[in-house]
Amino acid sequence: MNRDPSSAPVIDRDTAAGLIEPLTDLVLLAGEAIMAINRTAMKIDGKFDGSPVTDADLAADRIIGEGLARLAPEILALSEERIHPGKPPYLGSFFLIDPLDGTKEFVAGRNEFTVNLALVTNGTPLLGIIGAPALGLIWRGLVGQGSERLTMTPGSERVAEPIHTRPMPRRGKPWVAAASRSHGDARTEAFIESRPGAIRHALGSAVKFGRVAEGAADIYPRLGPTSEWDVAAGHALVTAAGGRITDSKGHALRFGEGRPGGNQERTDEFIVPEFIAWGDPSAATSL
Repeated sequence: MNRDPSSAPVIDRDTAAGLIEPLTDLVLLAGEAIMAINRTAMKIDGKFDGSPVTDADLAADRIIGEGLARLAPEILALSEERIHPGKPPYLGSFFLIDPLDGTKEFVAGRNEFTVNLALVTNGTPLLGIIGAPALGLIWRGLVGQGSERLTMTPGSERVAEPIHTRPMPRRGKPWVAAASRSHGDARTEAFIESRPGAIRHALGSAVKFGRVAEGAADIYPRLGPTSEWDVAAGHALVTAAGGRITDSKGHALRFGEGRPGGNQERTDEFIVPEFIAWGDPSAATSL
């Protein structure tokens, strides 16, 4: 799509609501493509940052990219595998995609990998869909209209139930922290340790956002850098479910605005230096 990304149109909540079902279909199709890949025989390449990319990443990305071009050709789509050559800031609305979040988990034969699809409007994620094909789950949320979890039945039917984050633990009760299995760091560990008796649930990929959104975990801290496409869908999901996403100082996150010193791959313009997903928004004031 050849146009100036700074002049992107704006998708509001009502218009986004009409896109939820077809976007969910795209996430499902991408998940099916991933599951069809033979993990023992697939090609695994290394990207410039050392992270792996597989046939599954590329297959899912192709499905989502082609689908978005049909559904909303006027809206810019930015993917981990297809970073648009235009320069941030990306104003208005744009899609932000990680076609296979948790590639390391996928390569290792685990089930905690996801397809992440977000719609960002004016720098804030508005809609987020996280599909976990190996778990038979999809979490999705539209800010201002709530979140739900879809369970896929053997007959490919979707059983949907509303989900909501839970209040922070009362005094003396332990916090449940969703923690990364593959990307631990000292600051995050110290933050979790500051919650006395905190229980860690080691999980892969954006499944952690799903667990916070559905009230199975209280927090998901990541106090090391990650990428916007890893966070945007979960940001919308948790926010729509009643939670909040901040940095370690309690400030809101912004997406698509760019970072200074971008390289030719442009990935460092999509860095989230840190974030904390809070199930209870009032807990963020306790920083």
